[in-house]
Amino acid sequence: MGGLDDAGDILNTNSRTLAPAAVGSQVVLMSVISIIYEPKVKYHVGNKPPPRINDSVLFGWLPPLIHTKEPELVEKIGLDAVTFLRFLRLMRWLFAGVAVLTCGILIPINVVYNLKKVDSKNRDILSMLTIRDVSGNLLFVHVTVSYLITALIIALVHINWAQVVRLRREWYRSPEYLQSFYARTLTVRHVPKKYQSDMGIKDIFESVHVPYPTTSVHIGRRVGKLPELIEYHNDTVRELEQYLVKYLKGGKIGKRRPTVRIGSHCGLGGTTHDAIEFYTAKLKRTEAAIEEYRSQIDTRKAENYGFASMAAVPYAHIVAKILNKKHPKGTDIDLAPNPKDIIWENMNKSEGELARKKLTGFLFLALVCFFNTVPLFIISVLANLDSLTAYVTFLAEWSNSSPTSFAFVSGVLPPAVSGLFGFFLPVIMRWLTQYMGALTHSRLDRAVVARYFAFLVISQLIIFTLIGVIFNSVKQIVAQVGKKSFNEIISNLDTLPDTINRTYIDQASYWLTFFPLRGFLVVFDLAQIINLLWLSFKTHVFGRTPRDIREWTQPPIFPYAVYYGNTLFMGSVGLIFAPLAPLVPLAAAIVFWMSSFVYKYQLMFVFVSKVETGGRMWNLVMNRLLFCVSLMQALLILTIGLQYGFKSLQWLITIPPIIIVIAYKIYANKVFDTAFRYYNPSEEELRLAKVHSERADNKGNKLGKRFGHPALHADLFTPMLHANMMPLLGQVYKGKIGRDQAKLDEYGGQKMDAQVVEGGIRIAAIDQRDLEYDPVQYQRDRGELDWDARSINSTAMLDSGPSNTNFYGSSTTLLNGYDRDRYLAGGKSSTPGENFELTTMDSPREPLLSPRSQMYYQQQQGLDSTQSLALSIPPTMYNDGAMREAPVHRPQGSQSSVYAGVPMDRTMSPFQQERSGSPFVEHRSGSPLDERTASPRPYAGQQRQYSHDRGPSGGSGNMAGRGAYRGRVLGHKRAKRNTRPNTSLLQIEGVATKEDAQFYLGKRVAYVYKAKREVKGSKVRVIWGRVTRPHGSSGVVKSKFRSNLPPRAFGASVRVMLYPSTI
Repeated sequence: MGGLDDAGDILNTNSRTLAPAAVGSQVVLMSVISIIYEPKVKYHVGNKPPPRINDSVLFGWLPPLIHTKEPELVEKIGLDAVTFLRFLRLMRWLFAGVAVLTCGILIPINVVYNLKKVDSKNRDILSMLTIRDVSGNLLFVHVTVSYLITALIIALVHINWAQVVRLRREWYRSPEYLQSFYARTLTVRHVPKKYQSDMGIKDIFESVHVPYPTTSVHIGRRVGKLPELIEYHNDTVRELEQYLVKYLKGGKIGKRRPTVRIGSHCGLGGTTHDAIEFYTAKLKRTEAAIEEYRSQIDTRKAENYGFASMAAVPYAHIVAKILNKKHPKGTDIDLAPNPKDIIWENMNKSEGELARKKLTGFLFLALVCFFNTVPLFIISVLANLDSLTAYVTFLAEWSNSSPTSFAFVSGVLPPAVSGLFGFFLPVIMRWLTQYMGALTHSRLDRAVVARYFAFLVISQLIIFTLIGVIFNSVKQIVAQVGKKSFNEIISNLDTLPDTINRTYIDQASYWLTFFPLRGFLVVFDLAQIINLLWLSFKTHVFGRTPRDIREWTQPPIFPYAVYYGNTLFMGSVGLIFAPLAPLVPLAAAIVFWMSSFVYKYQLMFVFVSKVETGGRMWNLVMNRLLFCVSLMQALLILTIGLQYGFKSLQWLITIPPIIIVIAYKIYANKVFDTAFRYYNPSEEELRLAKVHSERADNKGNKLGKRFGHPALHADLFTPMLHANMMPLLGQVYKGKIGRDQAKLDEYGGQKMDAQVVEGGIRIAAIDQRDLEYDPVQYQRDRGELDWDARSINSTAMLDSGPSNTNFYGSSTTLLNGYDRDRYLAGGKSSTPGENFELTTMDSPREPLLSPRSQMYYQQQQGLDSTQSLALSIPPTMYNDGAMREAPVHRPQGSQSSVYAGVPMDRTMSPFQQERSGSPFVEHRSGSPLDERTASPRPYAGQQRQYSHDRGPSGGSGNMAGRGAYRGRVLGHKRAKRNTRPNTSLLQIEGVATKEDAQFYLGKRVAYVYKAKREVKGSKVRVIWGRVTRPHGSSGVVKSKFRSNLPPRAFGASVRVMLYPSTI
């Protein structure tokens, strides 16, 4: 059975029975072929299928299209899609209002004025509806309407901007975002050479004293040509599959073996090879090269970019906001994008290389745009055929003999030519923008929207109008040549302002043909006629490989950049001509209403977003929309100035709307920008934020796996062939063919029967029932695979419960008495009520070393009973030294008023100035315990709690993930050499191997000893340090302290302990 039969069986399997007479209409096709018009019914992420369609009704897709509202759409199709639909809804209501204002106020005025003041020979039905021939004080009515339009736009933009910020706020708090690893990760770019290591990244963050420490860091590794090799390999697999299917099409051996010409240029030269043998040998070579490259990857050099994870999502946003535009050590630090969104080839570009590529890219872009303006001359001539009939004889004869075809060519053909030449421009712009160094696909989309929109406005509005002005001016001069003297022709140039005015207003008729064409293309988009024709052609002529069919059955990616750019351009045309030609915004309103419903269907049932960015495009399109208002006013200034003369200063009355727009833009930036870009947690959200431990993040190198270059673990394609063609492979390849199983890594490791041909190449047999892409595999590919501690089983078992926001389902449930978040963070051994290692240390409710850590208090013999080893020197009090750790971020003030006026010194914690009733400290009656060693009393206004505890301590002493998981330090030895009096070797309890010691690298260490002399009533001294590196293979680690250790021999009164800092 051929590729077309395979596709036909798929279509039949997924089709709804319907009367044959109905098939032929596009809307009926939507109800017939679900695999084409409703792929998301079968392929969707998680438990988010599109709304149910009634199969028994012909147009069963209409009710869900009409009745599904925004809250449900946010959860099912994502915020990017909802943002686009909200933009379309904004445009449709905006132009509905503009059409009411212009058609209801301006058209009656224009028509009445033309009927009274303009000779019937000098007007037509379209010119009567425009401002072209209107003069006098009636022009100020148009100015007034422009004020009303400006006010309407600002009001609608403000309302929708506020709603999108609200949606963004909900998105930041949704389970999908909060459980995503990338949401609490920062990217570090342009890392200097000396900091290009994991510890170097950590040092960069410590140098800027950010409020929250990193939990793990990862420096990028140079992968060389490995990405190119993998792409080369996969392209080779596609080529081999294509030639095999073409040769074995229909289950029969072709008459001639396929050949390929290598080394030819424009079809000339080169050598001819057997295509199947050539690509089989090529595939074998590339597989060997990739394996060799991957085996050497650990020896490659570090790149100039890296990543750092934070303990919680709010922490990452706070740090990113603090470091915005600060460039510590010359780096750029920002929130990390989704790893699927990153364009990895641009991550390691230096600033010099980026500057060179940007310059080259802009030059190429300018060249492309210049050559793309050439069709504008053709369009301008076609749009002005009417005016040429008086000078070109055959045009006059054509117009008289066939008015219909003449009207088609002059009216419909210009926008069709414009659309045809503009089809490839976004593709070229996207390629050039990627060449210029865009870091993510979403940023690439934003850059394409900005540049594509700018090109359309400059070329098809400004340059097109100028060409029309020049065209009409030359036409007038040509008409006067031979009839008037040169001086008379020159003297008639004073009519040029009127010519300019009439030209750009007369071009409104061109845009009235442009919008119906756009409306047709909207419906054409819905019908997907081009896709159907192309698939049919490819199936009949070339045959379709199993891979083609699998990829075709998946929902396609929605090209936001192209649709945003086209929608903005239509909006700019409608606004610019609103006060000049009221029919243009009316035509725009009709198209926007059509687009709103068509693209709602497309996004609900057909298309998906490549990567969810939470509606990041909104700011960009709102800025362009406000620019369109200014452009509308600029053209109105030109119109009033040409009518009254610029010396009269009457045109100044049209300037205030531009100032209003600029003022609103400044206001919007202050009100919306920060809330749009960052997650701004409240005190309550900070207190309840899920905090991940450093041990959990470092276990299994989570950051390196999530943000390592995808080429390091990319799946290589396995050649696939239709099962009914497999028996013919013996006639295609020479030699013995073995049988085995092939593991399809690109499809989740699915195993298929395969045949092994010469060179050890496995070709998998794909049966008819396996042609479609596996929906379960699709959910794994499209779902957030980097949710922390998630698996398919735990997701199915734990994901339930009521929603904790307006739009997103809750991720917190109880399972047999267990809190789900705690289960995922701590594992099944965690018991209810146990205090998980999710607590930040610098909490007002907890002393620096709580009695839960009984290991620190078990050996106190040798110390004075009145002396406590509860450390009174938190890291937040050190303001100097290389080992400084920044204080916990206090968004609403760093200290409570309870501490005001209390003298502090560097040996005292701000939380140890008053005696406390804290349950963490055991008070002994009559004990002369120093007040400075006690925990603080809860102060008034206890709602300001920055601790991230999820419950009271179970008293288990579980310090897992907080710096003392293995237990106390069993032994220590100061360096023998006097040149290093601040270093010491430590043996940690439970650490016996070098691998175990790796966990403690970077952890804080407290060296506590009893001195002879008292300071403020205490003989206890503390010297802080960090674990720097393993020493040998027995688990001993080396530590470096911020000051020299005492030179005398250590006695029983000395303690060295791991400090339970925030991890």
